[in-house]
Amino acid sequence: QVFKNKALQLGEKLLPAFNTPTGIPRGVINLGRQGTSPAAFPGGMSWSWGWASAGSSILAEFGTLHLEFLHLSELSGNPVFAEKATQPVSLPQVMNIRRVLSRVEKPQGLYPNFLSPVTGSWVQHHVSIGGLGDSFYEYLIKSWLMSDKKDSEAKKMYDDALEAIEKHLVKKSAGGLTYIAEWRGGILDHKMGHLACFSGGMIALGAQHGPQDSRQRHMELAAEITSTCHESYTRSDTKLGPEAFRFDAGSEATATRLSERYYILRPEVVESYMYLWRLTHHPKYRLWGWEVVQALEKHCRVESGFSGIRDVYTTTPTHDNMQQSFFLAETLKYLYLLFCEDDVLSLEDWVFNTEAHPLPINHTDFRA
Repeated sequence: QVFKNKALQLGEKLLPAFNTPTGIPRGVINLGRQGTSPAAFPGGMSWSWGWASAGSSILAEFGTLHLEFLHLSELSGNPVFAEKATQPVSLPQVMNIRRVLSRVEKPQGLYPNFLSPVTGSWVQHHVSIGGLGDSFYEYLIKSWLMSDKKDSEAKKMYDDALEAIEKHLVKKSAGGLTYIAEWRGGILDHKMGHLACFSGGMIALGAQHGPQDSRQRHMELAAEITSTCHESYTRSDTKLGPEAFRFDAGSEATATRLSERYYILRPEVVESYMYLWRLTHHPKYRLWGWEVVQALEKHCRVESGFSGIRDVYTTTPTHDNMQQSFFLAETLKYLYLLFCEDDVLSLEDWVFNTEAHPLPINHTDFRA
């Protein structure tokens, strides 16, 4: 009950971030400013990240609220989280975000990462399934699943987005590796970030609920992307993957820039291993997961926990002396689930939010 109450209190504290002309929330909110005079803090209690172009909001932030806010409404019996009034008419928060996205023109059917919370227009035409964009797509299919497949709008948005991604971003290297490129104003950047490696699991999860022809195609795509991400691990000296890897100048699935050679205990690759194992039971996914366990033990374990490393392409890497929060929340949890029986947090009854916290699917006959 304590955690439930604290979750509801925090949710209420976040609601002012939605007070923008479009209802698209800004990226930063200062909880300490609430209830103070606007004159004392002329910038307001919420604002956009300083690095975000022209005061824009980020797709992976405002698009990654559905599961938590809807669950808060269910926990509390208070519809304010799902139905907070926005300008100029009263619309549910989640539906209002979708309405803004449905109105704005999407280049080639793709969703750029930067949107103005004032005008509701794209600020930059940069599309990425990795950082800045990733969890928006994940939450579309998971919102549909969490609703017990009743949120048809989320499913259609997911299907349409995946179709555009397949058409414009999915590429195959000369060596036969499938990857998802980034898109910058119509020009492809042939790189894939570690963050984008979650997409293998997402596509596999969504494939279970499509028509037979697309199901087979999407399962093949999911397996190919996951295999490419595995290659980014096996091609390093530590058998851990870099922050980003490229497909250019004769390089495939390797980091070609010094600034992209680090590993900070990220979970996305083992996340896809877990989903692909649960959905296919092909033994290679557990073998690949065990490779990660061994590499973590060898290169990342330190006296007080686990540390990221600065260069995956050396057999004697130096540590960054930081254990990221997602290592416990996601990396270890997905590894644990990879080796568990399928009925442990079954995919039939639970969805995982973007930090791998389980939320119950709203079966009419299911009680968490």
